[in-house]
Amino acid sequence: MAAARTVLAESGADGLRSVSARPIGDHALLSDCRSAALVTSEGSVDWLCLPRFDSPAIFARLLDDDAGHWSIRTVGPADVSRSYVEETLVLETTFRATGGTAVVRDALALGRRERGHALGEASPGILLRQVTCTEGQVTLDIAYAPRPEFGLIHPLLSPVRGGLAAYGGAHVLRLSSPVELTVSGSTANGRFSLRASDRLGFALHVGPAWGSEPVRWRAGRVRRRLNDTIEGWRSWSRQHRGYVGPWQDEVAHSGRVLRGLTFAPTGAIVAAATTSLPERPGGTRNWDYRYTWVRDASFTLQALGTAACEKEKDKFFGFLARAAATQLHRGMDLQIMYGIGGEHDLSERLLPHLAGWRDSTPVRTGNDAWRQRQLDVYGELLDAAHETLPPGVHLDPPTRAFLVEAADTAARRWTEPDQGIWERRGPSRHFLHSKLMCWVALDRAIAMAPALQADERVPHWRHERDNIRQAVEERGWNAGLGAFAQAFGSDELDASALMLPIVGFLPPHDPRVLSTVLAIASHLTDRNGLVRRYLGDEIEEAEGAFLLCTFWLAHALALTGHVVQARQVFQTALAHANDVGLLAEETDPATGEALGNFPQAFSHIGLINAARAIRDAGQQPAPQGTEHRSPA
Repeated sequence: MAAARTVLAESGADGLRSVSARPIGDHALLSDCRSAALVTSEGSVDWLCLPRFDSPAIFARLLDDDAGHWSIRTVGPADVSRSYVEETLVLETTFRATGGTAVVRDALALGRRERGHALGEASPGILLRQVTCTEGQVTLDIAYAPRPEFGLIHPLLSPVRGGLAAYGGAHVLRLSSPVELTVSGSTANGRFSLRASDRLGFALHVGPAWGSEPVRWRAGRVRRRLNDTIEGWRSWSRQHRGYVGPWQDEVAHSGRVLRGLTFAPTGAIVAAATTSLPERPGGTRNWDYRYTWVRDASFTLQALGTAACEKEKDKFFGFLARAAATQLHRGMDLQIMYGIGGEHDLSERLLPHLAGWRDSTPVRTGNDAWRQRQLDVYGELLDAAHETLPPGVHLDPPTRAFLVEAADTAARRWTEPDQGIWERRGPSRHFLHSKLMCWVALDRAIAMAPALQADERVPHWRHERDNIRQAVEERGWNAGLGAFAQAFGSDELDASALMLPIVGFLPPHDPRVLSTVLAIASHLTDRNGLVRRYLGDEIEEAEGAFLLCTFWLAHALALTGHVVQARQVFQTALAHANDVGLLAEETDPATGEALGNFPQAFSHIGLINAARAIRDAGQQPAPQGTEHRSPA
């Protein structure tokens, strides 16, 4: 994991610099395995959704200066460093001011005495903040500006015993504060001084406006629950030390991030904790990623397997199987994504009152990609089943029928065009990756036929699998490019072609695989050494490089015997983690700055899978005639 960096706190209207200058990568993730918060390096909670990842934000200054935050920081400038408490997602920020040092610990509280795989089962939905003076004397400022429903509501703040209550909308917020705060409109401010060994605890909790108001939390209770949350995360980490090899700490941390992005009640994993962080500053590709994509399933399960998260694998696949049930036998396409509770309708809604991160509009909730046809999902679903279910396992009849129908649908529809893995909102095309994953669907179904009690379907599945192979090899190969192209008849490269050896469609030593991997390394890699998804688009925007695709390149290079280059590419991607080891979706090709929703599960999944591939390749002799070839 990246070492903590040091920054200099700057003063602004409330002691913080304008959000328009706040990099996406400046944030650290808090999670209770149900919801998420993002905290800046200067001690401001600028994003918080309770009680679920996809709930309307209470703090959303990430998307608009006036959309809510809660900051605790020293008065005047201070050197600031931060890191996660070892083996946890509890954040520790250290402020070194002229007169002394203060440490702020932030966490979303786990349920009392939750340990191991039980994390998140009874999380109370409470944000904890503890401030300790470790030396000298320090004066700190608090600025508390709750703005429920993405800043739409400016609540009425009312002093109550031991803190403040915020009224307005469907919920009441209770801030337990040992410091007296001055209310001005819908914002409260306070200032307090601490001497060495002094400690104060704060807690923010949310309850329904028409129910019992949340109770006050005193400092001792905050301290005990914070320590209990630390022990909960450590107990989970101790159970998930299965990976031994290079980048062991980074793999373990990425496993924790994936757990932190998991909605414990269902096992669903969100693609990211945020909505509408753009692929380009000022751009319009601003999507809501707080949902679960079937596309991510097989890669996620492989990553969870590497990180020794077997129970999480089983629960995640179980969620997918239940969420998608009933669609196929009604003649519908398999939906590409679902809400974290299994919801199907994820219709988009615009939030025009928000300015967007660095004026990137529109700001959206929901994601209309759920309506798209993406044929690759059949392969990802069957591969997920193959990855999860032990050989010879007895499947219940509904699951068996569902998986058989998914394979039959892939066999029937693989010849049709779709929107492809990147969800391009243009005309449907015959994307190579979609055909490839239909091949995967049938290949895995054939392997699972005994468990599916579908031996009679195997000749048909095998026939269509062979037809897909022939089509991909004949129509997907572009001799001019010296590579497999983005789509049949296309002259464009696409990083998703790196999946050809990763999913086992062609052996890594096949000359066409080698040529494709090297072509992508040469032509889709930017000056920072990171890989773009593709070049050219129906939307005229400069797109950043994708960290996932960069890890795919490292993975494919390892499989093809280019282990030295694979390590170099891996390290290049890893260098774009922030100071607390979190990865974004993309990076700006000019500045290297993080772009897209954050933190991105797919990037951490790519890290885990590539690390395993490089480790395994390093234990095998390189295929003759490959290691000396440079991918650049």
